[in-house]
Amino acid sequence: MKLLKYFIIYLIINFGALAIGSWLMGNGPKSDWYTNLNQAPWTPPGWVFGVAWTTIMICFSVYMAYLYKQFPHVNTLALFAIQLVLNIIWNYIFFAQHFVLVGFITIIALTLVIISFTIIYKKDLGAKTLLIIPYLIWICIATSLNGYILLNN
Repeated sequence: MKLLKYFIIYLIINFGALAIGSWLMGNGPKSDWYTNLNQAPWTPPGWVFGVAWTTIMICFSVYMAYLYKQFPHVNTLALFAIQLVLNIIWNYIFFAQHFVLVGFITIIALTLVIISFTIIYKKDLGAKTLLIIPYLIWICIATSLNGYILLNN
């Protein structure tokens, strides 16, 4: 029963973070600024982002529930909080402020945090580590998209 409680808490926090990030980016991906950028040829269509983030946050919430149940420590929560802040502020930095370089640095930091989760807890969580892989893959794609925009605009 504790696992379900943790899952629901992380689900609320993670989807809340997505909502805040969306709010902070304003018109973001539909803005003239973004649509006029030279974007990577592998940029997925807009609807993919919603499907991807929904899947990622469900899997990540399950992952965090298992992780927190096993390690209810400050270090686990601190790493989660860093991930949360980086995920939220990237939207504001990149889309609202158009700070492409700062956004790239932010998303690289976020990628490193997700890699840290994957490496640090792999031994303890075993096969449950697969739950963070969608996040890791997607954040690598997002980093490449941000990098392409930085280098080609």
